[in-house]
Amino acid sequence: MAQNVTPVLRFAPSPTGYLHIGGARTALFNWLYARHTGGKFLLRIEDTDRERSTPEAVAAIFNGLTWLGLDWDGEPLFQFARAARHREVAQQLLTQNRAYRCYATPHELEQMRAEQKAKGLSVRYDGRWRDREPGPAQSNLPFVVRMKAPQTGETVVHDVVHGDVRWSNDQLDDMVLLRSDGNPTYMLAVVVDDFDMGVTHVVRGADHLNNAARQVQIIQSMGWPVPVYAHVPLIHGADGAKLSKRHGALAIEAYRDMGYLPEAMRNYLLRLGWSHGDDEIIPTEKAIDWFNLEGIGRSAARFDLKKLDSVNAHYLRERSDVALTDEALAFADRVKPGDFGTIARARLIAAMPLLKPRAKTLVELLDKAAFLLTSGIPPLDTEAAATLTGGARALLLRLAQEFDASPWDTPSLEARARAFAEKEGIKLADIAQPLRAALTGRTASPPVFDVLAILGRDEALTRIRAQGD
Repeated sequence: MAQNVTPVLRFAPSPTGYLHIGGARTALFNWLYARHTGGKFLLRIEDTDRERSTPEAVAAIFNGLTWLGLDWDGEPLFQFARAARHREVAQQLLTQNRAYRCYATPHELEQMRAEQKAKGLSVRYDGRWRDREPGPAQSNLPFVVRMKAPQTGETVVHDVVHGDVRWSNDQLDDMVLLRSDGNPTYMLAVVVDDFDMGVTHVVRGADHLNNAARQVQIIQSMGWPVPVYAHVPLIHGADGAKLSKRHGALAIEAYRDMGYLPEAMRNYLLRLGWSHGDDEIIPTEKAIDWFNLEGIGRSAARFDLKKLDSVNAHYLRERSDVALTDEALAFADRVKPGDFGTIARARLIAAMPLLKPRAKTLVELLDKAAFLLTSGIPPLDTEAAATLTGGARALLLRLAQEFDASPWDTPSLEARARAFAEKEGIKLADIAQPLRAALTGRTASPPVFDVLAILGRDEALTRIRAQGD
């Protein structure tokens, strides 16, 4: 393929289920290479399996890509709507004697396979209708259209990741292009759609590598340009086994709902099978600048939720306090719609420098910030309730009087508390933990005197006195 051709890439999922981790990574690699080269990133929905394709799955694909920030160029193409075009190409191959009608019945094919197995041969179509003209007996019988595949030599797929992959043509039988009901097969539809869309680079999972040999045969029969192939190794779990739900193989939208940031997911997915030296944190701008197909590794990548947590924690810390507050509140409203007013937002912004280093996900962050988002007495967890003994409650009432006369800033409040503890003949911790429990409902929080300052005088004293009664 000429080097001056503007790259056109496509992501072509089947809407028979959710957009999973492997599909999201494939989409990312295609998107990054298109953006890196100034090319196009197209979206094709391969919905030819009518029984299993659903509108809900299509929506999940769109939503998942949108959340990840992988914008596609132009309108999505739906494969099923192009069946007439696929049949047109099959007819063209028939006219050129590069395909033929096969009238073999299911019973005949089953018998053929049984005989091949009995003789220890590879099970493959034997070409019984390849050079045979139908007669009057076949005039009203159903038939499939098969391609006349080359029977000698090799079919070679030049792959950027795996090098030249070769298949002996005597092991590749004459594949079906049109089924007996006239519907095109996946192999034909993919090739025709890629050609019509102007696709120059096919980046997809390694499970499609065997398909590439079949598709190259169709492409060559039509005299069309062969795209650049890059078959990406599959993703395994951290234990090296095939990725499954127990490893975290969920819908990409599930990771959104688990509190991961889209930029963190992009970074993490990028590093699943692609590398740039020892760089682990690669912002999207750098990823676009650096991405190339040669950086894709041959070995299966390993999905590790702990590593994803670490990457996400980095991006949480990198977000500005205001931006992360808006993201967190939008997340909270989506999970459980509520009215988070200006007071809650102001508190969260003020507390964000203290919360960000303590959280790996938005879920964790919001859990630690729960006491900031509502006004009034927070519910006590078991440990907090145990902290608030009778003696501790009496101390809180006396401490509230001290705080009421104090300037309301962190250093002043801490100084008052230390002076109070010294006057009472107790350790600062003896009052700090009950104070934290009264303010937050928990025994773990950001520094308690920062919490006091962020909540404000009226709210903090209300909470302290409520637990002192």
